[in-house]
Amino acid sequence: MREESPDREPRAEIRRVYTERLSRAQADESRWRSRGRLASNARLACFALFVLLGWLAFGTHQLARTWTLLPALLFGGLVIVHDRLLRHEQRAERIRRFFEAGIARVENAWAGRGDAGERYRDPHHPYADDLDLFGRGSLFELLATTRTTAGSDLLARWLLEPANAEVIRARQAAVEELRSRLDFRLELTLAGDEAVAASHPRALEAWATASAAGLPRSISFVAFFATGLSALGVALWIFTGAGPVPLLIALLLQSGFALALRPRVAPVLAAADTPVRSLARTASLLERIESERFESPRLEALRTELETTGHTPSQELEQLRKLIDRRDARQNQLFLPIAALLLWGTHVARALETWRARCGPRLATWIAAAGEIEALCALAGFAFENPQDPFPTLVEGEPCLEGEGLGHPLLPVDGCVRNDLRLGRAPQALVMSGSNMSGKSTMLRTVGVNTVLALAGAPVRARRLTLTRLHLAASIRIVDSLQAGQSHFMAEIVRLRQVVDISRNQPPALFLLDEILHGTNSHDRRIGAEAVIRGLLDAGALGIVTTHDLALTQIVPSSEGRLANVHFEDHLEDGVMHFDYALREGVVQKSNAIALMRSVGLDV
Repeated sequence: MREESPDREPRAEIRRVYTERLSRAQADESRWRSRGRLASNARLACFALFVLLGWLAFGTHQLARTWTLLPALLFGGLVIVHDRLLRHEQRAERIRRFFEAGIARVENAWAGRGDAGERYRDPHHPYADDLDLFGRGSLFELLATTRTTAGSDLLARWLLEPANAEVIRARQAAVEELRSRLDFRLELTLAGDEAVAASHPRALEAWATASAAGLPRSISFVAFFATGLSALGVALWIFTGAGPVPLLIALLLQSGFALALRPRVAPVLAAADTPVRSLARTASLLERIESERFESPRLEALRTELETTGHTPSQELEQLRKLIDRRDARQNQLFLPIAALLLWGTHVARALETWRARCGPRLATWIAAAGEIEALCALAGFAFENPQDPFPTLVEGEPCLEGEGLGHPLLPVDGCVRNDLRLGRAPQALVMSGSNMSGKSTMLRTVGVNTVLALAGAPVRARRLTLTRLHLAASIRIVDSLQAGQSHFMAEIVRLRQVVDISRNQPPALFLLDEILHGTNSHDRRIGAEAVIRGLLDAGALGIVTTHDLALTQIVPSSEGRLANVHFEDHLEDGVMHFDYALREGVVQKSNAIALMRSVGLDV
């Protein structure tokens, strides 16, 4: 039932590609940094020259004042050039980080470098903590190359909720297409680095779906009319002898109009604050998606969802950005008097409401589509970096899980011992015995994590995996709670009740129970465990139960083929315990507990 680790050559090729691209990014970053320093020094020199010429022109009058124009113009031009060079350097830096992170994943040095997803941890979830889905060194951290909240949230939900077969197959096709599109995934990551769009998804949704502020189109005409009166008053004062009276009358009317509208205009301008500002910065992310052409049905459907207003979302968001810039222009003290004269805030508020009426209902669709493509790219990156890992085969019919060469995705490829596993009509479940540290818990997590990947639409760490849609439920990492006043045994039986409840629903359950009921005596353990296991089997569930108590293995003969015994072995050599982590049929014949206690110096 054991298989040696596959050749690392495919991953070596991925590392070579990443290393070459990293070298180019480092060279680009160094080049742009050098040019940026040169531009910065040139700016400083131009400023010094401007000060010198200014002193000669305005202080000592030895030069004409026009001499100061040249360094001033050069300084302004260098400010623009320096800003562009900094953007190039920042882009090269982000590319460097992208490939450094990729190499770390290929070399299994990624733990602690990425997004651990701690915010998604739920101690009441039936398998998330048991399978290390979130936290440092977790499956989420390995997968999550997402840069927006929408993408990360969706990726986490895929790991927590099994999809149906149709959705899984659609994701597999999308991931397979995106697997080889390294440049697209890179550009999407770079755009996501700049996009704080989904930093406030709830606030965005609230702003987009809020009721209208009551700024009818007629307000724009009245505002233009009031502004025109003020402009006419200025013209009459300047070009005729009418004096300031017409202007004062116009300003008085305009001020009354502005004060009357203030209760409606001010909330519109205030609401379009941080969430909308951040949304406007996502144009680059959506623009990159809009320019791509896809073949898989799901990806093409997602791209089509972005075409909903006659303009692309990136164009609409660019328009929103301009409106926000116009709103913020009122904060400029030099422009403030002109803004007041032109009823600037009223015009901007009306334009914002018009934009929101047109695009607000579609914001959720745009963000969701971009987030799903991001999540698919995360799975595609995992597929690209693990070319030896296949997509599982989803089948219909009676519950089954058949894997060849199953390994744990979080373990190094070259140090991962593979095992075969078959669950279906006979046997439905395995009773797994073995000594301490022999690999029982790791095997449970291997099966569980690969099932999570399979039902999310990702490749799996196996030579082959065939399964039906299953609902995972695990009891592997159970802890007591001092705050809740709950003992370890109580926590375990509460979880077992959750597992049993899940098995009574659809889809069928896949249960993974580690050292079932080990918090009680052997007599009660056997009675309770046998009752729980038989109940799960009667409900049609598949699963694995590990145990140190060999009495539990004795329930297998009376199970009419629904249970089978398997085990892990070890051997003591020169006082050192050795494990081969190979799954074997039958019941383990020895225990290593005494040997392990003696190996750490206990006198037993």
